[in-house]
Amino acid sequence: MTVHFIGAGPGAADLITLRGRDLIAASPVCLYAGSLVPVALLDHCPVGARVVNTAPLSLDAIIGEIATAHEAGHDVVRLHSGDLSVWSAMGEQLRRLRALNIPVSITPGVPAFAAAAAALEAELTLPGVAQSLVLTRTSGRASAMPPGETLAAFAASGATLAIHLSIHRLPEIAEELAGYYGDDCPVAVVWRASWPDEQIVQATLSTIAKASANGPERTALILVGQVLSAETFAESSLYAADYERRFRPRAVNGDES
Repeated sequence: MTVHFIGAGPGAADLITLRGRDLIAASPVCLYAGSLVPVALLDHCPVGARVVNTAPLSLDAIIGEIATAHEAGHDVVRLHSGDLSVWSAMGEQLRRLRALNIPVSITPGVPAFAAAAAALEAELTLPGVAQSLVLTRTSGRASAMPPGETLAAFAASGATLAIHLSIHRLPEIAEELAGYYGDDCPVAVVWRASWPDEQIVQATLSTIAKASANGPERTALILVGQVLSAETFAESSLYAADYERRFRPRAVNGDES
């Protein structure tokens, strides 16, 4: 028996890995985070599977469901939205399952920032503009931010920012970041990236609060950085004709190739 943690992706039912889909189809028990995981993914469950929405459950109740399946010898799929490596609450579940000697596997998923970038048709790292992407959030009821992990600290680097779980603080965030990126720095707010009701608002740090005033109040990602509107960035050397690399050598036996 194994508990298969699977990143269910950002929302669209077909943005799940083939491995994840096949594990769902092979597991007689499925625990899914119903507040964010699309119900269409449950169509992959085998006939007669026990399907449990964990949104109203406590951690103890979730582990109880898994322990019961473990005793019966049934594999369990544990579906979380996005990718499991960030803000998934997987860590605390793994700790308890390891204490119970219950085997686990982990299958990554498409993260929200990647779906948002795709919706914007944007690359978040451009030569000469930004080569780093910071995934962060602001303090909330569920988790406080460590003292050193502040927006100011990240903004000082000039990196592209992907700010999660913080749409309720958009006006304060925009005001704070303007001191580092400038009032005219482009911003995009993407609600429910890849879902049928996806919404996008693009503006600048000085105008985004007003532009987004009537938008949804949750399930949004804030992207900040010059990459969102840059047009004069340099081209990568990777595909330059005079750039020698392993799979495209410039010379063979002294002759140009």
